[in-house]
Amino acid sequence: MDKTLVTGAAGFIGYHVAERLLERGGHVLGLDNFNSYYDPELKRARVHRLAGHPNFEMATLDIADRQSIDDLFAREPFPTVIHLAAQAGVRYSVENPHVYAEANLTGFLNVLDAARRAGTGHFIYASSSSVYGGNTKIPFSIADRVDTPVSLYAATKRAGELMAHSYAHLYGMNTTGLRFFTVYGPWGRPDMAPFLFARAIVRGETIDVYNQGQMRRDFTYIDDVAEGVGRLAAAGPKGFQLFNVGNSQPVELMEFIQTLERALGRQASMRFLPLQPGDVVATHADVEDFWRATGFRPATPLAAGIGHFVRWYKDYYGEGNHEHGVHARARAVLQAS
Repeated sequence: MDKTLVTGAAGFIGYHVAERLLERGGHVLGLDNFNSYYDPELKRARVHRLAGHPNFEMATLDIADRQSIDDLFAREPFPTVIHLAAQAGVRYSVENPHVYAEANLTGFLNVLDAARRAGTGHFIYASSSSVYGGNTKIPFSIADRVDTPVSLYAATKRAGELMAHSYAHLYGMNTTGLRFFTVYGPWGRPDMAPFLFARAIVRGETIDVYNQGQMRRDFTYIDDVAEGVGRLAAAGPKGFQLFNVGNSQPVELMEFIQTLERALGRQASMRFLPLQPGDVVATHADVEDFWRATGFRPATPLAAGIGHFVRWYKDYYGEGNHEHGVHARARAVLQAS
């Protein structure tokens, strides 16, 4: 049976997308390089859960390794590629720009071109709300200009969209880019605000609140993202497409922190700081095009999503066990596998 290639399958969004496809009877080949940008044990724990499904296979490859990617596609062409592997993180791109060029430019091109030569029918890939950069018009629309990136991360994500457009124009490839808006939920990335804030609040540490708390984010629950990606994959290819994938209900940062406090049953100690380089003050997705294409729009309320995230966080890491990294039960499972 045909397989869907999901790159970045050990990552936060990739894991959930692969899981959703498997639940719906699909066959998935996951790909990841398990790099150390954040704890690889968390990545392995995600893949361990996927590995229990008979229709899942895993390949450990670096998308920046062109020969390995070419060999993979030569062995097994994929009707659908969901390309989610990337170097993530806005602030990290300020300090380490070259890793973004390797993964988000060279790596993106390697997968895109291999898919083109293999005759892949639909190339779906992750972009980011960060491409809107200095835009002040709210909500952000796909029709808006996106030529003012304020981070190298954003610039590489926009470059991916442009590469996909050129391949759609030159070779007739069907490419669909997804501009994700602040995705959160269980199994989330440790470098993102929900995780950083939850860990600090539980430990009784101070959290850094940037721009004096005057920020708004379109927080989007991970299950909604996985559902939307799955629907686009099932709908099939339609030339060059771009969509916003967001909850379209932006939340004040202080409201987000208060929601997290309630779910944890603890109060946060806060240190207010200026806006950080690369950050934007507000995000808000216009998702009308996405709704028309899929019949679906993300709508999980923040309180519900944060509740799910906190329950996972407590179960995975355990109260009082944070300094040891991965939860003891999860580590035992990994060592036994």
